[in-house]
Amino acid sequence: MDWITHDEDVWFDFRGNSPEQLTPGRYYKGTVDGFAEFGVFVDLARGVTGLLHRSELDRRLETLDWESGDTVFVQVKNVRDNGNIDLGWSIRQSESEFRGARVHDPNGDADGEPIESEEDDSGPKPVKKTPKGVSTKSRSQSPSTSSDTGDDDTTSASVAPATNGEQTEAVTTSGDAEADDDGFEFETEAADAESAVSDESDESDEPQSQEREADVEPERVSVDSLGDRVDDLVRIEGEVVGARQTGGPTIFEIRDETAVVDCAAFVEAGVRAYPDVEEGDIVRLDGEVEMRRGELQVETEDLTPLEGDEAETVETRLADALSEKARPDEVEPLGDHDAVAAVTDQLTDAAEAIRTAVLQSRPIVVRHAATADGYVAGAAIERATLPLIREEHARADAEYHFFTRRPLDDPVYGMDAATSDVTRMLQDSERHDEKLPLVVLVGVGGTTDSLDGLGLLGVYGASRIVVDAETVDTEIVDEASVVVSPSLTDVAAGDLSTGALGANLGAAVNADDRAEFAHLPAVSYWTETPTVYAELAAESGYDADRTRELREAIALEAYYQSYQDKRELITDLLFDDDGGLAGHVSEQFRIKLDDEVETAEANLEYREIDGREVAVLDADSYSHKYDFPPTSLLADALHRNADESRAATVVYATDELFVRTSDDVDVRAAAADASAAVPEGGVTAVGIRQNRVEFLSGARRAVVDAVAEAVIDQL
Repeated sequence: MDWITHDEDVWFDFRGNSPEQLTPGRYYKGTVDGFAEFGVFVDLARGVTGLLHRSELDRRLETLDWESGDTVFVQVKNVRDNGNIDLGWSIRQSESEFRGARVHDPNGDADGEPIESEEDDSGPKPVKKTPKGVSTKSRSQSPSTSSDTGDDDTTSASVAPATNGEQTEAVTTSGDAEADDDGFEFETEAADAESAVSDESDESDEPQSQEREADVEPERVSVDSLGDRVDDLVRIEGEVVGARQTGGPTIFEIRDETAVVDCAAFVEAGVRAYPDVEEGDIVRLDGEVEMRRGELQVETEDLTPLEGDEAETVETRLADALSEKARPDEVEPLGDHDAVAAVTDQLTDAAEAIRTAVLQSRPIVVRHAATADGYVAGAAIERATLPLIREEHARADAEYHFFTRRPLDDPVYGMDAATSDVTRMLQDSERHDEKLPLVVLVGVGGTTDSLDGLGLLGVYGASRIVVDAETVDTEIVDEASVVVSPSLTDVAAGDLSTGALGANLGAAVNADDRAEFAHLPAVSYWTETPTVYAELAAESGYDADRTRELREAIALEAYYQSYQDKRELITDLLFDDDGGLAGHVSEQFRIKLDDEVETAEANLEYREIDGREVAVLDADSYSHKYDFPPTSLLADALHRNADESRAATVVYATDELFVRTSDDVDVRAAAADASAAVPEGGVTAVGIRQNRVEFLSGARRAVVDAVAEAVIDQL
């Protein structure tokens, strides 16, 4: 969309509190809030954050020299119905490059008024800033000191923390309130004492902050009670779960046993207050409760890290409250399925770990196979978790900060995927002070193929959950933090799919939304859907045809958009579609698959091994490369279409093959036998969940023969 507007030559200072109050086409001054792989989040006001997508930049995202807290200029391109803000790049990144500046104050009389440039070539003016409404008493509770003017009645100095470990005096008088780039209000006063005590200052609407008695110790209160304590001096004890520097104060996010609150601490505009206080510290904070733009904020007067017994007492209180809040009251399976009932305690542990991560402001990364089954499981966990994130964090973009779903083309969490995740989490920790994530592996981390990847996460202390309907290897059980699998019980998994297990985990994470997951298990089964799940889906309005269309649509999209989470598309298909979208995509799936299967079946090579029929296909020669369906899905379809006389189907390509049988087969053992028969073939089983074997292309024919014989020997 193009705009023709007189506003384009000026930038606006937005002083509203809602995305709907923005004007598309205008350029706004904002503050860099954080980075993601798809772009930059920019705060235009407190609680009003937009996304500058990487496609809008005039350079590569990783080459931007922006840091969190930097002042930037962006154009508002669109405000969506859900409140999301699409931002555009501004080639002008300083005030002097614009023709002017104006106030955008939809709630006040100042709207449209010009703003005098804050950039002055003559150099910075001698100005001090103090948080609005915050007591100016020394944090060490020392007596007030007169200024150089000697006028004790009008000017006092307070000792505030400085970045060099020394103390800094801040002149405190009354003045006009302004707002910094993060929406936190503060007052400005000239350093010149005579100017600070002028008649105009005396007539300011903001009353001068009153000093408190040195011997008055504030009452310790809980964060969830602050709404009833506005203007009171209070004490809170908790953990620092976040710290960010704005253009004005430093904002510490403090979590106690009840909730999280923003606490503003001020030294000087843009200067880090309490530089020795870090994320994860247990602290005691004294401050005054204020209401800023409809949100609670504590104006910090004193912030003290706790140690020893004091810290341990607070930590214990937080841990007990967190565990009580995070652990589900009761986990009830979606349907009467013995395998799910057997893992109820495991589901409870996994749900508690996910809910705890949300409460700790810890990012969650879900890895799942790029298959219909994998997408069902991953989307269920996502659907359950996002409402909890929105409830815990007021920011509209919080779900993008704290939840990521990354499909895997192969159902193995190998070193390549783990290295990618570790690199991202270290970058996020370094650049944005994010905590190390909770990594949830759904149907991709249960075998020793994933052991190295899990181990790499463990080196850095990242928690790992493995959810798998298949057998989980013992080494994985020892490596993971939580494992959900019937193989750890005395009950056989039977016909349980990972999609069904993931849907049950979603219901455990968020019981309030369990009705949304009722149809998902049925979507995950290509054949022989368990009656309990077919009936559950039908009761929710999803008959067999509709669940088939959903399954096929997701399978097609999984192929064409691998390595992307496709959050909105998958959500539309699984939860918000009346059948039109799924029906359209499913039709394309059926056309492409049927054409490929027809060609492949005409070129199958049939062999008889020990009296059993084996069908073999050269996929390089008789299927379309780089087009749908992938080789693994083609192998599935070919074997599903076979009659009962066929014992196995083997589909091979340049250096890999896929085995499909009606009965269970140990592909590792088959690969080992083939390796012994063709030692020069480099045969190895990779991706046990897909019954996939890799080999050296030069030995392809011999390896295919050896694997086929090894499989028949097992059957």
